[in-house]
Amino acid sequence: MSNSVIQSGTPSQSPEEREYEMRALISSIWTGGRLFIGIYTFMLASLVFSYFYLRSSNSGQLWRPDHVTAPRGFGFAIFGLTLVTGLLAYVGRKRLVKGSFMDFSVAAWFGVGTSLIALVLQIVELSHLSFWPGSSGYASTFIGFSVMNIMSLVISTYWLETTVARGMRIRKELSGENPEFTSHPRARAFRADVAAMSYFLVFLTLAGALLFAMFYLM
Repeated sequence: MSNSVIQSGTPSQSPEEREYEMRALISSIWTGGRLFIGIYTFMLASLVFSYFYLRSSNSGQLWRPDHVTAPRGFGFAIFGLTLVTGLLAYVGRKRLVKGSFMDFSVAAWFGVGTSLIALVLQIVELSHLSFWPGSSGYASTFIGFSVMNIMSLVISTYWLETTVARGMRIRKELSGENPEFTSHPRARAFRADVAAMSYFLVFLTLAGALLFAMFYLM
C-alpha cells in the first residue's frame, strides 16, 4: 500500500547507502503486506469463531429460526465478482513479471470495476434482508460479515486503483522505454507494491470462499 515517493540522487548519500535504504523499503513493503494479511486473518477468525460457536450452542433455538438466509442471488454475485477481482490481480501481476505493463494495467482497471460493483451489491443487499439485525445468531453474524466485507472491498479497490495509477505515473514521469521495469527506486518499489497487493487480493478471495459457504450455502 506504500505510496511513498522515492527520491534518488541525494548528494549526501553514497550509492551503498541509497541501495541499503532501497532494500529496507522493499523489505518493509514485503513484511507489511504479509503482516496485513496476518492481522486480517485474526479479524476473520473472530467472525468464524462467533459463527460456529453460536451455531453449535443454538441457545433457545435462536441460531436460525425458520432457516432464514441472506439473498443467495446477491451472495453468488458478490462472491463471483470478488473471485474475478482476485484472479485479475493474480494474472495481472504474472503478466507484469513477464514484462507486459499494458496487460497488468488492463487487468487492474477491470479489477477495480468488478470490485466496485461487488461493493455496491454488498451495500444494496443489506436493504433486501428478510430478517432484522440481532433477531438471531445467524442474523447478528451476517451483519458482522457484511460490514467486514464492505471494508474488505473498499481496501482492495483502493489498493488496486492506487497501485495501477502509480505505475501509470511512473511511465509518464520517468524517461526511457518501460521505465517500470528498470532499477529506478520508484520502479522497484512499485513492483514490490504490486506483489503485496496481489497476494492480499488472492487471500481475500480464498477467505471469501469460506465466508460465502458459511453464510449462503451451509
